Amino acid sequence: MINDKRIAVVLPAYNAEKTLQATVRELPEIVDIRILVDDHSSDKTVELAERLGLKCFVHDRNYGYGRNQQTCYREALAEGADVIILLHPDYQYTPLLVTAMASMVAYGVYDVVLGSRIIGGQALRGGMPFYKYVANRFLTAFENLFLGIKLSEYHTGYRAFSRDVLLALPLLENSDDFVFDNEVLAQCVHFKFRIGEVSCPTKYFEDASSINFSRSVKYGVGVLATTLQFALQRIGVANFRIFNSRGRKLEPGLPTYYVRGAMNGTEG
Repeated sequence: MINDKRIAVVLPAYNAEKTLQATVRELPEIVDIRILVDDHSSDKTVELAERLGLKCFVHDRNYGYGRNQQTCYREALAEGADVIILLHPDYQYTPLLVTAMASMVAYGVYDVVLGSRIIGGQALRGGMPFYKYVANRFLTAFENLFLGIKLSEYHTGYRAFSRDVLLALPLLENSDDFVFDNEVLAQCVHFKFRIGEVSCPTKYFEDASSINFSRSVKYGVGVLATTLQFALQRIGVANFRIFNSRGRKLEPGLPTYYVRGAMNGTEG
């Protein structure tokens, strides 16, 4: 807890057995709620998460990274979290920054805080593939131009949100795939939430998850499309559901597409 705010870390997992323990053991003591959502892994991610004391939710099939995040946020909100940190369980981002990121939200400095791999110039030294670095810089420049703000990157998977942000955004209108991440930030800009960044070292290694080249291209096309939608929405030429304040929002509670209770054996 920070500033009387309950802190949750949510871990969207898919075949994360090899790196989960290293991630969890570095979570700081200020974390009140630890949730893992498993997107139908084929390894022993869930069994390990149980042993590590995480609250687990298991999708009944593989729905995709975006849907995994929806479940993560829904369950964190249902647990009464005031600050929710998204952290990949692949140990690519250091959990040691959770306290700093959560504090910036808990004290009202920002509504959203991103762990940037670009600030500090460590991305390539941390093993980021060169083509991904170049694509990151191009897409970020394109987005800064059209979104009218200046972030060092939009493509990090390390993020802290206030409860109010996650309840206000029409997240259920977003993609189930990786471009969900980018849509969320475009929505944050559209609805005028304050976004801050901290420098975050990153590690690319064999067991860390990373999308392949073809999926990276698909993600990049999705980023360009989202950015252009934002621009068209802003000038009043079009109206997209992801930027509609009346769009479908998260409601804390149980949806119907996952099994609940890896820890207690019950089903939802």
